[in-house]
Amino acid sequence: MEGLILFGVFLLLVFLNVNIATSLAVSSILTLMYMGQPLTMVSSAIYTAMNKYALLAIPFFILAGVIMDKAGISKRLIRFARVMVGHRKTGMISVTVIVCCFFAAISGSGPATVAALGAILIPAMVSSGYDKGVSSALLASSGAIGIIIPPSIAFVVFASITGTSVAKLFMGGWIPGILLGIFYVIAASWSSRNNKNIVRDEKATPKERWHAFKDALWGLLMPVIILGGIYGGIFTPTEAAGVAVVYGLIVGIFVYKEINLKNMGKMFLDSAVSSATVMFIVACAGLFTYALSVSGAAKTMTDAILSVSSNKYALLLIINVIFLIAGCFVDANSAFYILLPIITPIVMMLGLDMVHVGVFLTVNLAIGQITPPVGVNLYAAAAVGNISAGEIIRKILPFAICGIIALMIITYIPWLTMFLVNLM
Repeated sequence: MEGLILFGVFLLLVFLNVNIATSLAVSSILTLMYMGQPLTMVSSAIYTAMNKYALLAIPFFILAGVIMDKAGISKRLIRFARVMVGHRKTGMISVTVIVCCFFAAISGSGPATVAALGAILIPAMVSSGYDKGVSSALLASSGAIGIIIPPSIAFVVFASITGTSVAKLFMGGWIPGILLGIFYVIAASWSSRNNKNIVRDEKATPKERWHAFKDALWGLLMPVIILGGIYGGIFTPTEAAGVAVVYGLIVGIFVYKEINLKNMGKMFLDSAVSSATVMFIVACAGLFTYALSVSGAAKTMTDAILSVSSNKYALLLIINVIFLIAGCFVDANSAFYILLPIITPIVMMLGLDMVHVGVFLTVNLAIGQITPPVGVNLYAAAAVGNISAGEIIRKILPFAICGIIALMIITYIPWLTMFLVNLM
C-alpha cells in the first residue's frame, strides 16, 4: 500500500503539471505520514541526501559554464570549428556537434549547452541552407551530450548516490559521448539528404585556421585543465569545479575582456538560480529515495523485475526501457534518485561495473532530454530557435532512433565505456 501511495501520488501530481521537485516531496511526505513515521525524518532525509562532498561540484560547474558563455568562448569555439570543418559536406552539422561536445566539457549540462549555443548555431545553419526544424533538432540532440561528456552534473549525482568514483565516470563518458555525437551527425545528414539548398563554407586558409585557433585557445584549454588535473591527481572533481570558475573569470576579465562589474552580478545570479533549482530537486528526490527504501517498495519492484527474466541481456533491455520511459517525464537527477534503489541490486547481481552502468543509464536520460512530453532540450531549442516545439518534435525522430541504436551499442559493449577507465 505504501508503494501505491508513493508512486500513485507522484504520478498524479506530475499528470496535473505540478513541478517534479514538489511532486517528489509531497508524495514522500504523505507516504511517511501513512506509515506513522515522525515528520522529523523529513529534514533528516533531506540533510542526508544533500550532505555529500561530491555535490559541491554542481554549483561550481554551473557557474563555470555561465562564466565561459559570458566570456565569449561560445562564438570563438564556433568560429574555430567552422574554419576547420565548415567546408566539408556535413560542415555545419559537424560544427554543431563538435562545439556542443566542447561546451559540454565546460558546462556539464544539456539545457545550458543548448541555451548558450543555440542563438548562434541555429541561425548559422539556416543561413547555410539547412531546415530550421532539423537545425533545432540537431542542437537539442547534440546539447544532450552535455550530460555524458565530462564534467557531467548527472555523473556527479550518480556518484553521490552509488559511491562510484566521479573521476572514473568522467573518463568512461568520453567514448560513448563521442559515439552519440557521430550518430547524431548521421541522423542530421539523413534528414538533410534531399536538401539542395545547403551551402558549404569556403575552405579556410592555414593563416585563418591559425588565427581562429589562437583566439579559441583559452576556451580549448579549459577542459584540458579540468580533466587533466583530475586524472593527474592534482585535484578532486569538486576542486576542479572551483578551479574552472577561477580560470573562467581570469579568461573573461583579463584575456577576452568581455566580463566586467556590470554583467558580473547577473552572471552570478543566473548561476545561483540554476544551482538552487538543481539542489532543490536533489533534496526532494533524496526524500523520495528514503521513502522508497523504508516502505519496502524498492525491494518489491526489484523482485518484480527479476521475476520477469533472469537473462542478463533481457534484464539490461528492461532496465533501458524503464530509464527511457522515465527520461520522457523526469530530469536525469530525479530519475537517478527514484530508480537507482530499484535497479542497483539487479546490476550488482549481474556483476556489472557501476561505471559502465552509470554511463549507459546517463545515455538513456540524455535521450530523454529530446523526447516529449518533458524533453527539456526540445523546449530550450524551440525558445532560442524561435520555432514551435511541435515543429522540432516532428523532426526529432531520426535523432531519437540513432540515439537508441548508440545506446544499445554502449550497453552491450562495455569495452567502449571501460577502455579509458582501465587505462587510468
